[in-house]
Amino acid sequence: MTQPGHELASVLDESDDDFQFETVDVASDVEDDDNVSEDLDAAMRSLQALSAQGKGAEAGKRKAPEPKQPAPAGAVTKKPEVMDDFLRNFFVKMGLSRTCETFEAEWYELKATGRLEGNTQVPDVYQRNMALEEEVAVLRAELNEAHGVASRASTTWDSFRKERDFHRMHHKRVAQEKNKLITDIKRLKEHFAKYEPTILELKRKYETAMKEKMLVSLERDKLAARLDTEVQQSRSMLGPMAATGPSNLGTTLGSTLQGTTQPGMGERGSMGGSAGGSPSTSRTANGLAEGTGGTWTGRGGPGMTTGTVGTTGSRGPTKGRSGWATITAPQPRHPYTDMEFAPANPKAMALQKTFKGHLLSVANMALHPTKPILVTASDDKTWKMWHMPAGDLIMCGEGHKDWVAGVDFNPSGASLASGGGDAAVKVWDFAQQRCVLTFTDHKQAVWGVRYHHSGDVLASCSLDHTVRLWDVPAAKCRMALRGHVDSVNDVSWQPYTSALATASSDKTLSVWDARSGLCSQTFYGHMNSCNAGVFNLMGNTLASTDADGVLKLWDTRMVAEIRSINTGKHPANKCAFDSSGQVIAVALDSGRIKAYNTVTGEGIVELAGHEDAAQSVVWDPASAYLVSCGSDNTFRLWS
Repeated sequence: MTQPGHELASVLDESDDDFQFETVDVASDVEDDDNVSEDLDAAMRSLQALSAQGKGAEAGKRKAPEPKQPAPAGAVTKKPEVMDDFLRNFFVKMGLSRTCETFEAEWYELKATGRLEGNTQVPDVYQRNMALEEEVAVLRAELNEAHGVASRASTTWDSFRKERDFHRMHHKRVAQEKNKLITDIKRLKEHFAKYEPTILELKRKYETAMKEKMLVSLERDKLAARLDTEVQQSRSMLGPMAATGPSNLGTTLGSTLQGTTQPGMGERGSMGGSAGGSPSTSRTANGLAEGTGGTWTGRGGPGMTTGTVGTTGSRGPTKGRSGWATITAPQPRHPYTDMEFAPANPKAMALQKTFKGHLLSVANMALHPTKPILVTASDDKTWKMWHMPAGDLIMCGEGHKDWVAGVDFNPSGASLASGGGDAAVKVWDFAQQRCVLTFTDHKQAVWGVRYHHSGDVLASCSLDHTVRLWDVPAAKCRMALRGHVDSVNDVSWQPYTSALATASSDKTLSVWDARSGLCSQTFYGHMNSCNAGVFNLMGNTLASTDADGVLKLWDTRMVAEIRSINTGKHPANKCAFDSSGQVIAVALDSGRIKAYNTVTGEGIVELAGHEDAAQSVVWDPASAYLVSCGSDNTFRLWS
């Protein structure tokens, strides 16, 4: 039997440590004492175990232990850290390598000798402290980050507060300026109210002066006619002796109008529904009101007389006669077929005169077919007649209840047609010096009127999507052309034919046969509302303009587009050919007048002068000068 001491020594010899153990011989009496002490220690441990079991039983009686829940499959369980690992990690962390070696040697020695008793695990308080330290470190980091966020938020708040103060100050300044402007407006209104009676008085005086001027002109014309008669009588009585007398004193004084006063004309030269006191007749037929709806005021300018423009042609409606036969009859030969005209030279043209003859925008114009006389239509509900190129006012027509948009002379020069925003078409007779016909079949505003070359048929286009053909002698509507799906903005007769073209806001241009009332051709290509459509003198080319500023030329025989010209970003309102058909002028919304070569499509010249949109443009028959009108209440002469 091996002695205990020798057995321990052999175990220590077999240890892996480098420590050299010495063998100690123990006497037998010492071994006996050790055995006795070991028995005593075993008895004490047994008593402690029994007491612990008793206490556990009592605690079990007080509270039953909860069954330990098994860990779920695949769950990671954390085992408590043992003391040696805890200390070893501490030494390694702190860099105490020699201390760690000494600790390991002594620890393994105690473990090998069995002197390590009790729980060798690290108490929970240390682990809890370490966890708390880590949590404190994390919280400190978050606190520092929160401090940074708070600092940035404080900076942002300061900037917002400054911006708020700035906007508040700006708002107060704007409110002060607003109050100041309101005060100024009130003061200006009071100032205007003080001057309004003066303005009305000046206007009344102006009208009185113009009437007196008209009376003086009429008296002058009467005296000139009387003097002319006396001279002729003296010449016939004296014979050759009259050759030296004032033979030219009774002439027309350079006027293009007749110098004799028409029958029925009063001394004051102003006519309403009746002329010279003769009662006007009233008749209703197809929406017609005859003899009503117009006031005619004649005003003689320098070298002008108030009388009849032209000496031939229709004198108003004639009972029992129809003008529609001129449409259905065979068309005459074009009188200009074998004639050639020299093209106009717009490059040499410049603004010569500016006439402000209306109170509001001048919307349209027309030239007399044989005399240098211009008529203008305005938004002030009137049309006025002017002698060109001097620009002397001849007469003024009042009768429309709204703006006047379209005017046109009868080819004979004996009458005038007008249409406007009151949906009425009126015919004014120069011989009777009054409005003789009023057509009211249109349901909405009338944009334009055009006479047939015969002078017996009148076409009008309207916002109600229709074009109406009026038999002037019979005083009735013969036909309504329907086909457009939007406003019809312009109408134009093909020269010396029964065909007419219409331009519409539905982006199309249509050609109609007036004999059948059917649409014979439709031209497509515009991308916006068509504002105007006009033929050249020969009738083989049709020009159209639209709200995009595009000018298109169409071949009426081939029913095809010749070319498209972009005039700019502003809408093109009206256009007009010269007599040769090689030059076309376009009135633009920018206030400019642009001329183009219809053969090459190249721009020739740009005329600037209008202060607002240019609404219309016309050439004189000889293409010697150009007249334009616009929204600046003026019409201008270019030559």
